[in-house]
Amino acid sequence: MPIDFIQERKKQKYLIAIVLAVFVITGVILWFGYFRKPEPVLEEVPPLIGVKEIKIDFSVLENPFLQQLQPFEQVSPFEGEIGRENPFLPY
Repeated sequence: MPIDFIQERKKQKYLIAIVLAVFVITGVILWFGYFRKPEPVLEEVPPLIGVKEIKIDFSVLENPFLQQLQPFEQVSPFEGEIGRENPFLPY
């Protein structure tokens, strides 16, 4: 029976090593990814040289073709039976 105790101790040593490695890896990931303050990022704003003024030409809306357009009629709500009680049942 001493062989069984030795094998159990070896298994326990491996399990302890694995658990400690998982804790260390988790701690490193949390330290560098979550708890560490981010470094400030300096952004350079490009100079606004040569920016043109935007002009909108509203005279296009005075086109006679656009004046002839009519608005849509009001759509009436659906009348009649709507679907089945349980749509997932086969026909």
